[in-house]
Amino acid sequence: MELIKDKHTYWMKFALKEAQQALSENEIPVGAIIVLNDEIIGKGHNQREGLHDPTAHAEMIAISSAAETIGDWRLENCSLYVTLEPCPMCTGALLNARIPKLYFGAYDDEAGMCGSRDNLCQQNLLNHNVTFRGGILRSACQLLLDDFFDKIRKKNKLTRFFILY
Repeated sequence: MELIKDKHTYWMKFALKEAQQALSENEIPVGAIIVLNDEIIGKGHNQREGLHDPTAHAEMIAISSAAETIGDWRLENCSLYVTLEPCPMCTGALLNARIPKLYFGAYDDEAGMCGSRDNLCQQNLLNHNVTFRGGILRSACQLLLDDFFDKIRKKNKLTRFFILY
């Protein structure tokens, strides 16, 4: 990794590239990467629509990718970077994979389980906790999501308009 002032910003930019990939596939633009020893060992972006799989969140795909890369389900020395605060399912997967550090961009007031809605990361539910920091490149991460959902709302308004007439 090149010498940089803020390594979290550096890594989040890679997660944002994954989110852009999701957007290009008409998926909710969320991207994730997993870093071990200053190297990306797993990455993923939302693929629920394309795979017809409700569990195909960016974090879940990145976790599977990283586990395959290192040949172990225990990701004990890794960090996960994701553009949106993880939901309950993904937070549970982080805990089960033993990922100790999480960094996310946008907060999720509706489903975020790392401080927004609740905090599953540090409730001593398992023998493992996750330390986290949110708000990394928050504006860029949020803008992708806002633009995506604005386009959907506009499309739905047009569809309703044509159905009425």
